[in-house]
Amino acid sequence: MKLLFLNPSHSPSSQLKSLFSFPPLFSPHNNHHPNASTHHKPVRWSPMASSAAAHRRLRRRAKVVVIMGATGCGKSRLSIDLASLFPSEVINSDKMQVYQGLDITTNKITPAERLGVPHHLLGSYDPDDGEMTPSQFRSLGHAAISGVASRGNLPLLVGGSNSFIHALLVERFDPETDVFGGLGSPASPELRYDCCFLWVDVSLPVLEDYLSKRVDDMLGIGMFEELAHYYDPGRTDPGGRTGLRRAIGVPEFDRYFKKYPPRGVGQRDAWRQEEGKEGDDDRMREGAYEEAVREIKENTRQLAKRQIGKILRLRGCGWEMRRLDATEAFGLATAGEGGGRWREVWEGQVVGPSAKFVKRFLQEK
Repeated sequence: MKLLFLNPSHSPSSQLKSLFSFPPLFSPHNNHHPNASTHHKPVRWSPMASSAAAHRRLRRRAKVVVIMGATGCGKSRLSIDLASLFPSEVINSDKMQVYQGLDITTNKITPAERLGVPHHLLGSYDPDDGEMTPSQFRSLGHAAISGVASRGNLPLLVGGSNSFIHALLVERFDPETDVFGGLGSPASPELRYDCCFLWVDVSLPVLEDYLSKRVDDMLGIGMFEELAHYYDPGRTDPGGRTGLRRAIGVPEFDRYFKKYPPRGVGQRDAWRQEEGKEGDDDRMREGAYEEAVREIKENTRQLAKRQIGKILRLRGCGWEMRRLDATEAFGLATAGEGGGRWREVWEGQVVGPSAKFVKRFLQEK
């Protein structure tokens, strides 16, 4: 349920923009403005001056704003809000959203919702190339950060996959060490970037209510049909599911489609029964569908709990988190107050404090 994007054209209030837009850290020759297209126009200055400026920027540790939080907590919404205040580009750190395909199921931010803000590592990795590893993400993420910084823009690392975030940010990464395991080594506080961590937090009962409604909304805009098209009865996954096939929704509905193949798969049409009739098979099919939806909702709730646990673990290892409580805003949004009061609370309790943190962060030497 994309309550946070009910009005994707809405940007932070003019009061916030007057306080935080165009911080002095950034050059007036920035390639990106929030309302510009995602294609960067060449900057007209001396190549030697441009090269020297880029070298000086990269010689320093790049400043990176990291927007963290459980699934569904508004990270993408906040990134677009901040990008309207600071010249920024978004780097996705959601391990399911890096893959091409299943845009509804993985809840990718849509082109309309991006408002022209460039996004990197979002739907760019071919799932047929195998599973993206944390080491691969570390390399690709570093290249993306370097590119954004070289253009004089602020990298916003946005996503809920904390294993990817950890792999990218730590100074020394050991792919053989699981810092999130029960007896794993603690994460290192030594980072290779100058980071400002923004943790968008929502109380679990409110978040769980929102996540349940979000699943219903995703089904309403085509998630079931997307998964039916993606379903491949020939896939057996003998070594276990990898990559995009691990996305919540895929295994749950795979079990459904094995019993009730989608149109064009198998020998019968399981999408609809003869009009006006409802037999035992139809009731069983409906029961199997409802069970798949229940599993998706429960697995989404469990994912949120695991993500919060990992954030707390990173904070306990010395990662300085700036917590932003979005509980009231989510309570209003879930209750159906998508604009007006909801937006006022979201700006006052999440966007405004975040912008203050970022402005102070950018002014630090």
